[in-house]
Amino acid sequence: MKKSYYICGFDCPNCARKAETHLNKHPLIDNAVIDFSKDRLHLEFKKEELKPKELLSIIHEVEDDPIELCDLDDEIKQKSFFDKSFFFNLERILFGVVVIILAFTAFKDDKYYWYVFGAFLIAIFIVSYDIYYSFIKKITHKENPIDEDLLLTLSSLGAFLVGALTFEREMFLEGLLVVILFQVGGMVEEYATIKSKKEISDAIGLRVDSANILVNGEIKKVLPKELKINDVVIVSNGDIIPTDGEVIEGDAFIDTSSLTGEFVPIETTKGLQVYSGYILKSGSIKVRVTKTYKESAVSKILELITNSGTKKSKADRFVSKFARIYTPIIFAAGVLTLIIGGAVTGDWEDWVILGLKMLVIGCPCAIVISVPLAYFSAIGLASKNGIVVKGANYLDKLSELKKVVLDKTGTLTEGVFEIQKVVGNEKEVLKYLRIAESLSNHPIGKAIVGNEKLENVGDLIENYEEIAGYGVTLDYQGKSIVAGNSKLLDLAGIEFKEVQEHGVIVYCAVDNKLLGYVVLSDKIRASSYLLIQYLKKDKIETILLTGDKEENAKYLVDELGIDRYHAELLPQDKVSHLESELGDKVTAYVGDGINDAASIKQADVGFAMGVIGSDVAVECADVVIMNDNPIKVHDAYRVSKIARHTSIFNIVFAIVAKMSIEVAAIVTNLLGVPQYIPMWLAVLADTGLTVLLVINSLLILYRKIRHKSI
Repeated sequence: MKKSYYICGFDCPNCARKAETHLNKHPLIDNAVIDFSKDRLHLEFKKEELKPKELLSIIHEVEDDPIELCDLDDEIKQKSFFDKSFFFNLERILFGVVVIILAFTAFKDDKYYWYVFGAFLIAIFIVSYDIYYSFIKKITHKENPIDEDLLLTLSSLGAFLVGALTFEREMFLEGLLVVILFQVGGMVEEYATIKSKKEISDAIGLRVDSANILVNGEIKKVLPKELKINDVVIVSNGDIIPTDGEVIEGDAFIDTSSLTGEFVPIETTKGLQVYSGYILKSGSIKVRVTKTYKESAVSKILELITNSGTKKSKADRFVSKFARIYTPIIFAAGVLTLIIGGAVTGDWEDWVILGLKMLVIGCPCAIVISVPLAYFSAIGLASKNGIVVKGANYLDKLSELKKVVLDKTGTLTEGVFEIQKVVGNEKEVLKYLRIAESLSNHPIGKAIVGNEKLENVGDLIENYEEIAGYGVTLDYQGKSIVAGNSKLLDLAGIEFKEVQEHGVIVYCAVDNKLLGYVVLSDKIRASSYLLIQYLKKDKIETILLTGDKEENAKYLVDELGIDRYHAELLPQDKVSHLESELGDKVTAYVGDGINDAASIKQADVGFAMGVIGSDVAVECADVVIMNDNPIKVHDAYRVSKIARHTSIFNIVFAIVAKMSIEVAAIVTNLLGVPQYIPMWLAVLADTGLTVLLVINSLLILYRKIRHKSI
């Protein structure tokens, strides 16, 4: 039993991670994932479902943040940075700053020492009581206390204690500055996080708040989820189309980029299928609703993006393990440093302070926050370009891509066939072929029927059978009709001479006698040439799997420069060939999302192309390309590389920066310059670095997907 909730209120990803770990220990919960970037809680229950109040109660056993939890359908007002807690924290920080200023100006004389002592003690408590409370609560709840709360508690109180023992008010300053800068850094981190969430939400924010429905000649404003099939909605200039529908009146230009990533507006015509999320750039239209909002394209896309957080990347999983191991190591290193340094040199004061600095510098927040944000930003970048990635784990796999297996029709070609030649009695051949293909949804069948109106033909057809990869057989007004390829004619025992022509050949036989055949051709997409060239540039092997004839497949392979191919395959043959390609190397399959569902699902990464509103594609694909542009396959690969490189950079940069500062602190202590790296700089090494790397992750949203020059 799966359930997702909207959850917000966590101060940082580490808080969310602790709540997630605690939820996973509950006997009724099989799996819990908190996606901090998107404010989502994804749960799998073992038997009975827990209610939101019960879940909140479990979370509050380990977390004191003001958490809010509700169903996804219920709206929670997005958290504002400038709320009551912001002004309360600001007042606490200002109080600490005032104490520092007065201590070193009006009360700098030694006779005021104990007044200064009392003022600093009160100020430290006011500024950092929440840190101490959180640390004490972990102890009382018998949880692992070795985290940033412990590090801050020891460093601030330790510095204050050293000041009290040595009568050095500068140490009071160090102790208070630690918590002031930590709180300031926390506020900056919170602002950056809220800002990043908003930017990402805006990037994929396809949801519309209201719809203008036409009722008895009057316009009424309703929620999109209240729309019913066959309702008529009015969409004006600047409006977002609320749900999928069909244009029944009006002229306008529509911006489809929110779904397809294509920024060229299209002109509306009567009968045009439009999708939720499209934006009217000019004009006004009436749209008849064909799908409820829940079933609309935008709703499905938002659901995919929302649930993408359940599938974590390798980097995400690394960060979770890293934080659990790294923090105790830093704690042990700090303690050992002060003990060994103090014992060897006898200068306990300086080495205790150094140990405290190491605890502060070593906080893992920069990595814990920035790495998951890098992957979610990458998913946002992909969605801006008409590519929906179902999870960060698929970005991981894509970044290691070595093989791309491609379908032909509708993927590398336009999928729009045209009859180029008719052999035999044209009138008779076309008549029976159109009757035979009148019930088919295959692109070739639709091309043969064309715009021909075949009224009541379906009522007269009997014993209709469509054989995948072969064609169709049926009876019509006492005549037996066979329409398909040479394999079907062999199967039916019909005598014929196979012809060799470039294109798709469909034979037509009536009452076991061949009437003739038609030749259809399909145009190669212009962007297919670029896709193959880009993949070759990145040393990614390409393989074509097609049900088309050998000569047609060879022509396409030679024209595009594809490495290998297999032709004249049935759908089950494609799956078999794909399985033989799978192995140590990450392999993607690219198809149209309808006829290639089994292959798409089988691949390491399955791409479905040109499938706005397609239930099949949404269900089976790992990556959904919203238009028919093959180059988007390489765009998705480039996005995966951006996510991987950014996350690795963040991890390496954070570790190197922190370790460098800690080594510098130890060396300066050994050289007799203990204050070379003051405590406030140690705090900046933590909070400042976190803000810097959060911004680096957020900048992914503004990247352009660039390809290597060919």
